[in-house]
Amino acid sequence: MSKKYVYGLILCLIAVFSWGGMFPVMAPALKIMDPFYFTLLRYGSVAIIFAIILVIVEGPKAFKTEGHAIKLWVFGTAAFAGFSFLVFLGQQLAGQSGSIIASVMMAIQPLLGVLVGWLYRGAKPTVASLISMVIAAIGVFMVVTKGHISVLISGHNTLLAVVFILLGALCWVIYTAGGADFPEWSILRYSTLTAILGVCSVIVVLVVATAAGWLKVPTMTQVSGVKNALVYMITLAGVIAVFAWNMGNRVIGPINGILFMNLVPIVAFVITIINGYKVSAFEIIGCVITISALVGNNIYNRYVAHKKLNIVKN
Repeated sequence: MSKKYVYGLILCLIAVFSWGGMFPVMAPALKIMDPFYFTLLRYGSVAIIFAIILVIVEGPKAFKTEGHAIKLWVFGTAAFAGFSFLVFLGQQLAGQSGSIIASVMMAIQPLLGVLVGWLYRGAKPTVASLISMVIAAIGVFMVVTKGHISVLISGHNTLLAVVFILLGALCWVIYTAGGADFPEWSILRYSTLTAILGVCSVIVVLVVATAAGWLKVPTMTQVSGVKNALVYMITLAGVIAVFAWNMGNRVIGPINGILFMNLVPIVAFVITIINGYKVSAFEIIGCVITISALVGNNIYNRYVAHKKLNIVKN
């Protein structure tokens, strides 16, 4: 194993450990501030940091959209508005178990990516991928219900929370898939322009919602109360994780990188347990089933890719 490959593995580990800690860190913050204004503070800061780095590395010309403004705005809005709004609103609605539910559903993003690839690029999923989706869904169902189906229909916000988190995860998958439309652009340039345009959408939504009385501008006391979470979300779970993930995947390849996403719910589980949350047997089994489905699908894809490579060589 080369030093470069080990470097790629370390970068991917940094990213998933940062993202795994994201949901437990957000749990107390969501009790102080709504996820909408938190999104503005977080991604507004991330966009500024990206912009400064882009100017230094590639210069002012890198900010030109080259006729792709609408497409960049759609992808940026999906990631930096849709993802954060929906996922953290869902986590807030789910209550104490929100961080675990959110982290497990983030782990199924690779399978959501298969569906997006099918609809957006016409890449039909394999039977193995479809079977994996069903198995993973069973695992998620176990985590969400904890063995009590009545949770979904008893007036709790659990079902609505799951829908929000799932849609949020889908938003990030769409954003990730959109990056393939800009193969000649650097990761930094795509990340920066989509972040800036996405934050513009966040601002518009907040202005309208606040003017209509649906949201209130947070007080300085609230901002001060979430300052530690903001620092974490901007630096580790924001700028550092995104760059580490993208750079790591370039080194070890996406088919290997995807496997690391399975560590996100595990990290979230450990941190949540340390913070005093009592995990049920159904949640643990559900998490294992979901991760097993993802790993199994990845192994099958490796086998198919290796088989095709041998056919080409022969």
